[in-house]
Amino acid sequence: MKPQAPGAAPAPASAADRALVERYLEHVRVEKRLADRTVALYALDLEKLAGFAAAAEVELRQVQHAHIRRWVAQMHAGGRSGRGIALILSGWRGFYGWLGRQALIAGNPVQGVRAPKAPKPLPKALGVDESVQLASYESQDMDPWLDARDAAIVELLYGCGLRVGELVGLDVAASTAARGWIDLQAADAHVLGKGGKRRTVPVGGAALRALRRWLAVRDATGRLAQPALFVGRHGTRLTAQSVWQRLKQRSRQAGLATPVHPHMLRHSFASHMLQSSGDLRAVQELLGHANITTTQVYTRLDFQHLAKAYDAAHPRAQRKR
Repeated sequence: MKPQAPGAAPAPASAADRALVERYLEHVRVEKRLADRTVALYALDLEKLAGFAAAAEVELRQVQHAHIRRWVAQMHAGGRSGRGIALILSGWRGFYGWLGRQALIAGNPVQGVRAPKAPKPLPKALGVDESVQLASYESQDMDPWLDARDAAIVELLYGCGLRVGELVGLDVAASTAARGWIDLQAADAHVLGKGGKRRTVPVGGAALRALRRWLAVRDATGRLAQPALFVGRHGTRLTAQSVWQRLKQRSRQAGLATPVHPHMLRHSFASHMLQSSGDLRAVQELLGHANITTTQVYTRLDFQHLAKAYDAAHPRAQRKR
């Protein structure tokens, strides 16, 4: 019995296995009425399964849990992604579930087998210099009203680590209907986060100055009845999509090489706070994470930053070419 080499052509399946697969495909096509494209994908997954089984010299009905685990390892070693393997396992699981309902096998060998976890990408964050460059940018050509509003948006996103939904939900003043508001006297932002959880975040001096500048020009007509802190030209509450667009444009105008989005500033806030304080619990509270494991990703980001600094600066990190 030889393991199937990664990337090798599938071994030919037996006539009995081919007939079994055809019966199942007819079942999903006719009885479950799945789309032709879905049936075709199932056929490819089962062709791979039959090839593995033939190479292992077992019939499809004789496949065991250990076989499935071995074949998952082979696919992973061959470079197939965790997501791709998960989709294949789903097809196999459905096939063996059908065999079980036909009383052709005693148990589903795919049950409980999981695809390898894909590595979670690190959140993208700006460096400290880039963040300050964006936050301190002042446009000489832009409408002063827009410039004041956008500057306050940047300061709150980066200075408080707010989500964009929390930002656009802010009102000028506290009320029973307000989702969130800024208390200028106390220098606090009261926001409604995920899961309807409220939290209070301190607002720094730079953000307070930007907010006061914005509030001084926000109601240019003197007739604005909208309670929203951030409004558009027509006096309506600013949307999250508008914030994304304005931030992308402002980061380009400020000379940043990377287009900035709101969550990037939240990531930057968390990363820079952790670099400075090392207090993971405090950063968790400021971000409003229910679970500290969500916040721990920033320790990886911080280590990546330190590793890059080491590679660039330490003489023992320099390798001779």
